[in-house]
Amino acid sequence: MFCGASPGRDPGYLALARSVGRGLAEHGIGVVYGGGRVGLMGALADAALAAGGEVTGVIPRRLVDRELAHPGLTELYVVDTLHERKAKMADVADGFIALPGGLGTLEELAEVASWAQLDLHTKPIGLLGRDGYWDPLMAWLDGAVEAGFISAHHRSLLQVDADLDVLLARFDRWEAPPDRWGSPTVA
Repeated sequence: MFCGASPGRDPGYLALARSVGRGLAEHGIGVVYGGGRVGLMGALADAALAAGGEVTGVIPRRLVDRELAHPGLTELYVVDTLHERKAKMADVADGFIALPGGLGTLEELAEVASWAQLDLHTKPIGLLGRDGYWDPLMAWLDGAVEAGFISAHHRSLLQVDADLDVLLARFDRWEAPPDRWGSPTVA
């Protein structure tokens, strides 16, 4: 899960994070996220834990030292850098969902999408929002396809919905696209 360390201005964002945390727990799906106790991250973790779910956090030591780590997680990995955080999260997760957030959320989402584009993983990637939160990003991606900077194939790696159950159903049907780069050859 990628999401904001801020609650956002609209209380609906916190409600969304709580609903997703609770929904994932009810589906028996563990949460892997950035390990924070504040903002959407904290709301997501608290709701999943309250619903009996397992929540794994991955947080850089610098943020633990600033007392931002969630104290009640099922498991907490403390790493040295943000790069290590993203790698660990990607390693232990079976898929990725981004909720509303800021630059950190966007950066994490862009990195796993880039990794998928390079065939470094074949895990599903979804964006879950409300009130068209992700529409500007999707419009930008569509424009990048039209301008020839992103293939339609790679654009299709990002699935968007406002309903967790619909997104999870898509994840259940997810089949990694065929390797568009082809198999390596030896000469």
